Parts: sequence; C-alpha cells; structure tokens
Amino acid sequence: MARKQSDYLAALLSDEQDAVPTHQEQPIHPVPPPSAAAADPAPLRPERVRGSTLLSRETALSRLASGEVRQVTQLLLDPAKVRIWGGNARLYAHLTEENCRELIDSIIAEGGQKVPAVVRRVEGDPDHDYEVIAGTRRHWSISWLRAHSYPEMMFVAQVAQLDDEAAFRLADLENRARKDVTDLERARNYAEALRTHYGSHLTRMAERLKLSKGWLSKMIKVAGIPDDIVDAFASPGDILLKPAYALAQALDDEGAVPAINAEARRLALEQRDLRVAGASTIPAADVLRRLLDAPRAARAQPKAEPFVWTTRYGRPALTVQSANRQGVTIRFHAGSGADMETLAKALRDTLEHLEQQGMGLQR
Repeated sequence: MARKQSDYLAALLSDEQDAVPTHQEQPIHPVPPPSAAAADPAPLRPERVRGSTLLSRETALSRLASGEVRQVTQLLLDPAKVRIWGGNARLYAHLTEENCRELIDSIIAEGGQKVPAVVRRVEGDPDHDYEVIAGTRRHWSISWLRAHSYPEMMFVAQVAQLDDEAAFRLADLENRARKDVTDLERARNYAEALRTHYGSHLTRMAERLKLSKGWLSKMIKVAGIPDDIVDAFASPGDILLKPAYALAQALDDEGAVPAINAEARRLALEQRDLRVAGASTIPAADVLRRLLDAPRAARAQPKAEPFVWTTRYGRPALTVQSANRQGVTIRFHAGSGADMETLAKALRDTLEHLEQQGMGLQR
C-alpha cells in the first residue's frame, strides 16, 4: 500500500482503536504515518485539531468509497469449512504429502501459513462458508497438518468478490507459474472454461487471458484425449503439450482409433504390473511412440484366418466371415452333423471369443 493511502487509512481508523476484530479475522493494519517534525513549537488549538481530523476522515472516506483505498482483511479459517472451487485447474485429489512436502515444511518452519489464499463466500452450502479460488495446495497442506499433530494450524485467506470468469482468470494467473500443475490439467481446465465462460469463442478467451490463440487452440485439442489413452502413461504429468498434440491429432483419424485404443489398454496393464512389482514404469516417450505406431503396426500384420468352430469330428460347423463396426457375419455350415444344441454352444463360444479379441458386439 502506498504511503499516502496508508496515511489516509490510518486517519480513517484512528478513532476506532476500541474496535476488536473477531477471533477469526485479523485485519492488515496499515503502517502509521511518520511523526511530523516539530516545526511549530506552538500547540495546535483543539478546534483546529478536530477540524483537521474531520477533514482527513472525510477525505479518507471518499477515497475508500471510490475504491482508491481498500482495507484487506485476512481470515483465519478452519479448512474443513472451506471447499475447493471446481473451476481451478489443479486436481485436489492428486495432491499428496509427497508433492506438498516442501510447502508443509515451510509452513512448520514459519509457524503458520504466511501467504494468504484467495477465497470467496458461498451461499446455500451448510457445510462450507467459503471456497478457494487460489491457494489449493495451501488448503491441502493446512488440512494435512491439522490431521498430523498440528491441530492449531489455521487456513489464512483473504476474501474477494469475483464472478466465475474473474475467478478463473485469477486462478489461471497463479497456476501458470506453478510447475506442479500438469499440461493436461491446465488443458482440460481451459476447455471447460471455454464452454462455461467464453461461449466457445476461442478468440475472446485468448484475448481475455492474454494468450496466443494458436497455443490455446493446441491446449484445447490436448484436453480431448480420452482417459483410456491417458491411463497408458505412468502419470498424467507425463503428458506434455507438444508431444500430446501429435497424439490428439492422430486420434482424429477414425481408422487409427481402434489400434491406438488397443495399444493403450495393453500399455495400461503393463504399467500396472510394473507398479505392483516395484519396477520402473514405461517412459512417456516410449508410450507415445507405441501409441502413434499402433495403426501402422496393425496394418502391417497379416490378416488373421476367419474363426472356425469345428465339431468333435473335425467338421466346420460355424465360421466368422467378418467382424467390424457394422456387426458380425457368421456362416453356419450344412452337413456338419451338429444338432441345434451344439450349434447354440458354437455360437456362444464364438461370441465370447470375439469379445476377448476386442471384436465383439459390445465394443
């Protein structure tokens, strides 16, 4: 706060020394004005003092009303009474003691949270009084500390009056400087905001956020990568904008999607088995290469022979002639010697086989 503003605010509050804030509110008191040099030995007359004080208070009130001077109040809150705003890019469920360890240690060393979060009031929620606009990691860390031997820790926040679009811009500005917000989290946050706040007008959103339209367009594209493909990576944090954009473009080819999906399922299973075994997971570059190569590898593979179900006498009773998105074409052979019950079993076995191969009717 500028010196003049602090002087005016000090004058404004000078007659309110007896007002005590509640135990949950801690106003940020302005720095008192410096003492004036004793230039005039003659004491001021009481009338002049009162007139000067009233004039200062009147001027301060007018500046406060105009918004030029504003008193910022910090609140000490129970984090359990504060929810996380859904418009924030950071996924609260992904926060852990490990990725918040540095912040937790800093809060302990400093005896509490020093940088306030930004919250806004909520209505109609009996369980929460505020929601976090900026400061999700601080909220998580204070909550963790209260549950682990520091029950006296309070969540420090300041209240802002913001609509959803302004709240999004504020949260975005804070998150841009943070490396622990993944490209995928940010991309999906932008895609949701594009629909919610900007009426799907990319140019308008880019102007409001002061971002390149081309860069923002790539982020929106990456946001469309399905969760089944994301699961192929060891962590969502492995999905970086530039390589992920190439993957998102590949998914535009409907002919390539089945092969990419099939490879993603195989990768997800491999990653899971490696984690269970305590081994190193597959690097992101290798995952990306396998996903992008999957359509070409599928085309290069020799066509499998049609599935044939034979009787115990070695005679074909049923043959799969084709299996694609339009359906499954099956031929029953005459002269196989199979009765109705055997043919019904052959059909069930065939459909189960197709499902296991990812070519069934449920895909």
